[in-house]
Amino acid sequence: MKEEKDKNNETGNGNDGGTTHDTVTIHFGHERKVSPNPTTGRALYALGSVDCNTMDLFRELHGQGDDDELIPCDDTIIQLKNGDHFYSAQKILNPGYGR
Repeated sequence: MKEEKDKNNETGNGNDGGTTHDTVTIHFGHERKVSPNPTTGRALYALGSVDCNTMDLFRELHGQGDDDELIPCDDTIIQLKNGDHFYSAQKILNPGYGR
């Protein structure tokens, strides 16, 4: 029984949604990915195939008045939770023409 519990912790199969797992399941848009936990910002960009030079990566935060969290593309340690959602956006948005 203990061996099965240890295996679940290694693969992120727990149901607590916490940050104590060695791996967790996260989402980039509609794609599910498995990531080590903790990880780095640079590793998340690579996992999500997000180009650091042209795109920013954000973690969706849920709650009144919460802004989504910008993930730096560097070696900053990022703690993840099962089910975290990430999305990317262009670094420089073109507001349009005709000014």
